[in-house]
Amino acid sequence: MNTLSLRSVGLALLVSPFASADTTQSESMGFIEDSSWSLLNRTVFDQRDYKHGARNSGARNAYKPRDQRNGKAEEWAYGLMGTYQSGFTQGVIGVGIDAHAYLGVQLDSGGGRAGKARLLGVDNDGRPKNEFSRGGGAVKVRASDTVLSYGEQRVKTPVFSSSDSRLLPETATGWFLVSNEIDHFKLTAGHFNESTDRNASSHDQGFVVNYSNAPKGDKFDLAGINWDPSDHFSASLFTSRYQDTWTQHYLGGVFSHALDDNSSLSFNLNAYRTTDTGRSLSGRIDNTTWSLVSRYSTGAHGFSLGWQQVDGDTPFDYVTRGAIWIGNAVQMSDFNAPHEKSWQARYDLNMSQFGIPGLNLSAAYVRGFDIDGTNADPQGGYAYLGYGKGGKHWERDLEARYVVQSGAAKGLTVSLRHNVHRSNTAQAELDADQIRMAVEYPLAGRI
Repeated sequence: MNTLSLRSVGLALLVSPFASADTTQSESMGFIEDSSWSLLNRTVFDQRDYKHGARNSGARNAYKPRDQRNGKAEEWAYGLMGTYQSGFTQGVIGVGIDAHAYLGVQLDSGGGRAGKARLLGVDNDGRPKNEFSRGGGAVKVRASDTVLSYGEQRVKTPVFSSSDSRLLPETATGWFLVSNEIDHFKLTAGHFNESTDRNASSHDQGFVVNYSNAPKGDKFDLAGINWDPSDHFSASLFTSRYQDTWTQHYLGGVFSHALDDNSSLSFNLNAYRTTDTGRSLSGRIDNTTWSLVSRYSTGAHGFSLGWQQVDGDTPFDYVTRGAIWIGNAVQMSDFNAPHEKSWQARYDLNMSQFGIPGLNLSAAYVRGFDIDGTNADPQGGYAYLGYGKGGKHWERDLEARYVVQSGAAKGLTVSLRHNVHRSNTAQAELDADQIRMAVEYPLAGRI
């Protein structure tokens, strides 16, 4: 894909149709009148107990605890996330701004039990900070039902997506275009020059890459289309280019069918095709990764079965923490190793039908096998992972999640997870038990 530039993104905005009188921009009430704000309080406790002294090392969990005797890493932190979204000025072309400010505070770093910080920012010696913060914003322009934003922002696409799975959210800096001019179609394009990790306090670290340890590219470009012709079917097609590293394409679709008034069946397909490009900074890449998850829902119960497969001598890799939509990417492992095959079984229970509205329970088991990383490019960015032949592993995830439904604490969310991961030495991720508890309380309003 050719690199998107300011000129091409701006042109896409200018040529979007303005003909319809009943459009989003024509209904603008004004910069202040349509403004809104939100404040999210989040507390997270995360404990990992590494087995066998954490002898194996990997990418997503590539660190060893300081205390090798008990092999534990533990953090407890508080996060405060404030956001402001203005409306758009009135007229054919509307202008607005979005801004955010994030604060993370250490409640307990675990003392001698701390490994690599997962929630907290770190100082120059790699030790957790007592507190860290960052802020940013974006200018946005709207014409009809097309919005172009420039600055630091949160993005959600299958190939480049801001994760919010720990204490503070990930952000990205660049141009982002979203157009909804055509019924049932959403067009998306973006050009970014950095992504900021979830526990970072600076904005000059380049891109967050999950598995490769090679030098980083300087630009990331994407374009895509979402199609939702009905409430029962949707599809997405995206293409992206990570400068001098890889070209990545994505195809996804969701289909659901009601069997009767109380039950339904759905299928979720996600597929990625990745090949090296330019200077091939991460080495040779020729990777096709896909997953298919089926779900049967009846009353309060949900039963899911999934299959995932990686075809390639390198793991499936991605830029930003949230840009992995394959079905078996779960809490502790992505199950994305070279040539890996994996299956998943999951059960969900909605307790509202048993008199406890807002409480949801889930249990999942994923098993991966046939890992073979022995043919990876020895000069590439994945050789350090040391995948062998015959690698296998499994993960078990349990979660309880409760959302207060009414009263002064409405929206308060409490979640508790227990995760277990085990593997053999030909697989590159750590054996660990994890306990994570999170409490969130949102506040929101209009100005």
